[in-house]
Amino acid sequence: MPTASYRALSPVHLLSLAISTALLAPAAHADFVADSKASLTTTNIYLNRDFREGTSSQQNKRDEWGQGFLLDIQSGYTEGTVGFGVDALGMLGVKLNSGGGSTGTDLLPVQDDGGTPDQFGRVGLTGKIKVSKTELRYGSHIPELPVVKASDSRLLPQVFEGGLLTSSELEGLTFTGGRLDKVIDRASTNSEELILNSKNKRFAGGVTADHLDLMGLDYSFNKQLKGRYYFADLDDIYRQHFFGLLASQPLGNGNLSADVRMMLSKDSGAANAGKVDNRAFNAMFTYAIAGHKLGLGFQDMSGDTGYAYIDGSDPFLVNFVQINDFANADERSWQARYDYDFGKLGVPGLSFMTRYIKGSDAQIAGSNDTGGEWERDIEVKYVVQSGPLKDVYVRLRNASFKSDFARDADENRVIVGYTLPIW
Repeated sequence: MPTASYRALSPVHLLSLAISTALLAPAAHADFVADSKASLTTTNIYLNRDFREGTSSQQNKRDEWGQGFLLDIQSGYTEGTVGFGVDALGMLGVKLNSGGGSTGTDLLPVQDDGGTPDQFGRVGLTGKIKVSKTELRYGSHIPELPVVKASDSRLLPQVFEGGLLTSSELEGLTFTGGRLDKVIDRASTNSEELILNSKNKRFAGGVTADHLDLMGLDYSFNKQLKGRYYFADLDDIYRQHFFGLLASQPLGNGNLSADVRMMLSKDSGAANAGKVDNRAFNAMFTYAIAGHKLGLGFQDMSGDTGYAYIDGSDPFLVNFVQINDFANADERSWQARYDYDFGKLGVPGLSFMTRYIKGSDAQIAGSNDTGGEWERDIEVKYVVQSGPLKDVYVRLRNASFKSDFARDADENRVIVGYTLPIW
């Protein structure tokens, strides 16, 4: 898809499209106040990561504990053919324990003196316009898209700023398009430029982009089959085409599901990060029966470089797990995963997950050598089912990571969370 033709879809053009659609759409029936809702999400996280190798000048341990609060207020829409509304996010992170050279978990910001603040916070506002089943949102976003997926695995989520339009006017088809031009990372209060991730020195570090343009289509062929296509251009760095297929089919007494993904990435424009040439094929097949789930995943990186994505975000890969992403140049990795729901044994709310990922043939940056790596994850989660603590959840997560070219690490996380509906 030619990049130039899509770059015309600036927020101003998206607004014009929404208003033009409004003139042809039936009147909406909504209420700005009565249709509003608000919730408060609290997340308490203890994170400990021990590195099992490295030089004396490197930090050997990261150990922090914090409490996060996220107030999410969403208005309804004003009445009329064109409905207007506004949403607000209020976010606060509080330090419970940090220091002594153990910072850097990304739970808390790290100051110039190496310390961490007692608390940090930010506010996000989003204006929205809705016409029929088409909505334009301009302001703060926590996107979950194949080409940009905000990370929410710490006290506060990563937040992107810009404009996004979604439209579901045609049955079974959803269009998404827009431009994102700033980002506030998980442990930050500052709005910054988009930066290319350079894990394991795959690309030059610190390369920034003015904006990310994106568009995509999600189409449900039926209840068992969904197709996806997305395009994105990180200004003067890379462009990507994503193709995805989600399928589900009863098999015997259980259900077989498939999640197949293909991402094609090439450098674009001025190629400020140098060459980008990656084809990422990955797929996960899962069979579920009587509380058991067995999953098998495969991920293959081909081309001259590793996988490209925005720094701080979560790459949309099946083998992106607790610590590693297995996305180096030429790397091929396999995953075996097992889940169990203890509700089948009379303990509703209790679940267990373990997975093992093995990667090989990864091209080591700066040399002609290749290497391998593996990761093993275990998680136990319990959601309180009744009483005054109903819906409070506790997650215990453990991971071990070993690599021929990156630092080995063992990690433990304890997460306690709850979402309180306010109205």
